[in-house]
Amino acid sequence: MSSEQAQSGTGAGAALPTAGAMRFEVTTLPVADVDRAKAFYERIGWRLDIDFNPTPTTRNVQFTPPGSPASIQFGQGTTTMTGPLQGLIVVVQDIAATRDELIGRGVEVGEIWHIEPGKGPVPGPDPERRSYFSRATFADPDGNTWVLQEITERLPGRD
Repeated sequence: MSSEQAQSGTGAGAALPTAGAMRFEVTTLPVADVDRAKAFYERIGWRLDIDFNPTPTTRNVQFTPPGSPASIQFGQGTTTMTGPLQGLIVVVQDIAATRDELIGRGVEVGEIWHIEPGKGPVPGPDPERRSYFSRATFADPDGNTWVLQEITERLPGRD
C-alpha cells in the first residue's frame, strides 16, 4: 500500500481519482407526501438543512442525522423514483439507547438482533458487544427502511 493510500484511508489497490478524494454526501429518498416525510425526520431529531422551492413546480427538502457528514433529500417534482429504499444504514454508538430514544419519539423500531457467524441473525444484542454485529430496523412513513448498526470501534482505515 502506498503512503498516499494509507493516509487517505483507501483500501489496498484503490487509487484516488485524479481530481482528489470523493465523499458520499447525500442520497435521495422516494416519498409520496413531502410534508409527512418532513414531519417524520423532524420528529426523530434529524437537522433540517433546506426546504425550498427552486422552481414553482419543485420542492427540495434535506435532513442530516446528528453527527453525520451525509444527508438525505426528498421532494416534489424532483425525482421519478418509485418504491422505498431498503437497508439504509445509520451507525450508532449505543444501539439500545438509540432504539429507546426513537421509540420515545413515536417511531416503531424492531427488536435488536445480531449477526452470529455461522448462524446468521440471532435475537438480542451481540453478547460481546462487538462492533458491526448488533442491529435494529425502522422505517419512515413511505417504507424507506433504516438499519441501526452499533459501531463502537471502527475497522482499521475507517476513522
